[in-house]
Amino acid sequence: MGTCVAKLFALLCAFLLYRTPPSIQAEKHSLYYIYTALSKPVNLPGVYEFTAMGLLDDTQIDYYNSKEQRNIPKQTWMKEKMPEDYWEEDTKLRKDKERWIKKNIDSLMKCMKQNESDLHVLQWRHGCEVEQQGSEPKRIDEYCYDGEDFLSFDYKESQWVTPVDTDLKSKWKWDNVPILKQHTAGYLKMECVDWLKKFREYGDEELRKPSPPDVHMFARKSRNETQLKLICMVTGFYAKDTMMTIRKYRTGLPENEIKSTGIRPNPDGTFQIQKSVEISEDEEVEYDCFLFHTTLKEPIIIKWGNQSSYTYI
Repeated sequence: MGTCVAKLFALLCAFLLYRTPPSIQAEKHSLYYIYTALSKPVNLPGVYEFTAMGLLDDTQIDYYNSKEQRNIPKQTWMKEKMPEDYWEEDTKLRKDKERWIKKNIDSLMKCMKQNESDLHVLQWRHGCEVEQQGSEPKRIDEYCYDGEDFLSFDYKESQWVTPVDTDLKSKWKWDNVPILKQHTAGYLKMECVDWLKKFREYGDEELRKPSPPDVHMFARKSRNETQLKLICMVTGFYAKDTMMTIRKYRTGLPENEIKSTGIRPNPDGTFQIQKSVEISEDEEVEYDCFLFHTTLKEPIIIKWGNQSSYTYI
């Protein structure tokens, strides 16, 4: 079973190393819902007994917590595209799931004879991933208890499975509830993929805005006094299908010479990435930052020569 921790945002695209850009890799899209329940309240700001969130391509699209008890959109396009009765119905579903997961955390504590005064956490993640059109989707329904893999649903075999060292009582109990297996398999088979496609269509204008990314190239002093750190930064893009590299005389530098931050989210829902390379301060060489993005008809090239001034950051 895969890790129960939410996935990190950025899986990098292939690097562009030569003058002719290769074709962009096939997109991978995902829709996951993550529910987290605590066995008791904690007096910490922003921490609730129960939270739920939806993630489309690692971007939060809705959110619910046990205090406000209302599912709210986290993206403008979700608010605009989904009717009011969708949010009313989804709030009811979140409340049902809150009761369900709280009931199960109580059962687990009793089954494992744990002290009620201690804090315990039950997490549930379910959803799907589609790598390319026509491929078999990846379907996930899994539970973690106190940070450890606890239970997952084997979609192909239509049964619950547990790690070897996990108490099997819950598995046996759930395997004897046919309606639960039918509901889980039914959601994973069609409903999740259908919603993934629908949300992707609804959010396509926002996720792939035609405005080009901002590309900047600058340098700063390296720790080595005779060298500069040459940095290429791209920010303000939506779709993560981005190929960017630093080139020397229009030829991409070897990957092992370039350091990358990876693709990171901006507060406004866009993404950014920085790549850097160490160069000699007196090197009279033409470098450039080469970017190709799905919103562009042709690459963006920002040149940087041997300049007399550079930026401190």
